[in-house]
Amino acid sequence: MTESSAYPTTVSLLGVPIEVGASQKGALMGPAALRTAGIAQLLESLDFKVEDHGDISPRELSFSDEAPPANAKHYREIKAWIGETSRRAYAMAKSGAIPIFLGGDHSLSMGSVNGVARHWHEQERELFVLWLDAHADYNTPATTITGNMHGMSGAFLCGEPGLDDLLPREERSSIVTRQLGLFGLRSVDKKEKELLAQRDVWIADMRRIDEFGVSVLMREFIERVRARSGVLHVSLDVDFLDPVSAPGVGTTVSGGATYREAHLVMEMLQDSGLVRSLDLVELNPFLDNRGLTARTVVELVGSLFGQQIHDRPTPSNAVV
Repeated sequence: MTESSAYPTTVSLLGVPIEVGASQKGALMGPAALRTAGIAQLLESLDFKVEDHGDISPRELSFSDEAPPANAKHYREIKAWIGETSRRAYAMAKSGAIPIFLGGDHSLSMGSVNGVARHWHEQERELFVLWLDAHADYNTPATTITGNMHGMSGAFLCGEPGLDDLLPREERSSIVTRQLGLFGLRSVDKKEKELLAQRDVWIADMRRIDEFGVSVLMREFIERVRARSGVLHVSLDVDFLDPVSAPGVGTTVSGGATYREAHLVMEMLQDSGLVRSLDLVELNPFLDNRGLTARTVVELVGSLFGQQIHDRPTPSNAVV
């Protein structure tokens, strides 16, 4: 499918079963759980053609022997994963399909977003990223407390120093900080908070969401994207949701988005017509309750791709 102004009708799935970016094991089972929960069948029921590219295998990865930076755990392994993810993401976006990356921990977004951004930069379009997450993931090796690299993804994507050699220079495609939106925050490290205060990152923490509501803030961010004629990548971390709705994650934080709030986010994104790629990360089936979290994530994907309680007309400004 070639690039056009019409909304794509093909979705490409790619599993990225990486778990070493986090401290809790089990996220490598996430892609299988999402497939078992019926993500492909749901998308097909919404009239999308689904191309499942399977999972990236460790056998496909190339490992370097460079000295890793301090405070970046499993650096060489993560570098191999995101390098392959970035290259695959670039090819999938270039095909005209909507790539969906099935994780795996949030370090995979260093590769998925970079590859998608590389494609859109070639089209002279700005890629905005909506980070649905309890955490900012804006640490660097200089600010991190744990050294876990899933907490550095946002900072890396915005070109913060410390992980400069994680991708080849010719493949690196950073976004600027005003193109990053953090939605649902409720756990931010001290030095990470200080760094964010110096940057033009759009932030809607749970206090703002409680005060103004999901719809007001989502409209604000969507208009931010539309004002720049941008396109949108959504990066959904399971811990964006309250643990009551989504227990299957290793980084639960109380007070997250409710089931209904999360669906409203997805429905408004679908109405916008701006979404061109998606991460589903940090699902840990080992910690789940009989597949509840996987089913919830798949239901949210349904809302993002047009499943409705009742038919509503598509807004006239939805096509980009």
